[in-house]
Amino acid sequence: MLKAGIIGVTGYTGMELVRILHNHPEVEITYASSLEDIGLRIGKAIPHLDKGDDLVISAFDISDAVREAEFFFVCLPHGKSMEIVGPLRDKGAKVVDMSADFRLTDPSVYERWYGPHTRKDLIEEAVYGMPELHRDRIRDAELVANPGCYPTSVILALAPLLAMDGIDNQDIVIDSKSGISGAGRGPAPGFHFPEAFGNFSAYSIAGRHRHISEMEQELSTLAGGEITLTFSPHLLPLNRGILSTIYVRPTKIESDGSLYSIYRDFYREEPFIRISDPEGPLPSLKDIRGTNEVFIGFRSDKRSRRITIVSCLDNLVKGASGQAVQNMNIMVGFPERTALDLTALHP
Repeated sequence: MLKAGIIGVTGYTGMELVRILHNHPEVEITYASSLEDIGLRIGKAIPHLDKGDDLVISAFDISDAVREAEFFFVCLPHGKSMEIVGPLRDKGAKVVDMSADFRLTDPSVYERWYGPHTRKDLIEEAVYGMPELHRDRIRDAELVANPGCYPTSVILALAPLLAMDGIDNQDIVIDSKSGISGAGRGPAPGFHFPEAFGNFSAYSIAGRHRHISEMEQELSTLAGGEITLTFSPHLLPLNRGILSTIYVRPTKIESDGSLYSIYRDFYREEPFIRISDPEGPLPSLKDIRGTNEVFIGFRSDKRSRRITIVSCLDNLVKGASGQAVQNMNIMVGFPERTALDLTALHP
């Protein structure tokens, strides 16, 4: 039985980890820390996850943490996470980090988007945790940087076409919409329910969203050359879910049928990628809510000479905690689907 610790257990991603790991037959949560609810049982602090566990939430202490657990999920904000990941790695613990602190391979790029980085020594050892693209490296990793939710929806939607040099790499336009939970439990005022409900708004457009750096890094590697994206995120008045609509100009693809073949072949062995049949409906948020899947569909438009790709995921599962458990399964040798065969919630 793997002994797991969750740092930041009372945030949305921490709570989602508890929900998923409660159903994992090979994992026991033996350490949980938070800045809030210290001294309470997990089930008392998070009533919907009360399974009668005796585990008490504590303030983080490195000695207690490594004594109680061997594998850690760090669910802290960007800039704060490295302060915990560093000591855990210094003690030899395996870590999946949920922040952006180790996603970017160039520390100068990180500092341009996020601020100072105090553990540059760990950047080289960190592996970007997207199993569909980096499974072999994740298998041998001891520090995995879990991808962001927007980047997961975008990178996996574009990977098959970039890998075959099938689109114009400098003409990619991305329009993404996210549920409010993507902003965390303590968001800015504009993300609170009274502001967001009944509204629909764009934010951080024109190259201002920090996830652009992550997307461009991974997509440029796939394409074998530098890519610059146009990315426009929007806030949906929903709890969870991301839908990305992506517009590209093809250089090789002729029809929806050939697109389907390209995506089906690229993701043939991937357990959590679902490809929409060209004759079927396009993906929607209710198709994936509560699951660890990415659902991808597309349509080609000969009139405008563009392809429109639609990519959906649950930002708290495949966009965060589900992908983190998927990475953990790979890192420690469990079957990759363990605890992640989740059925969509509907309606």
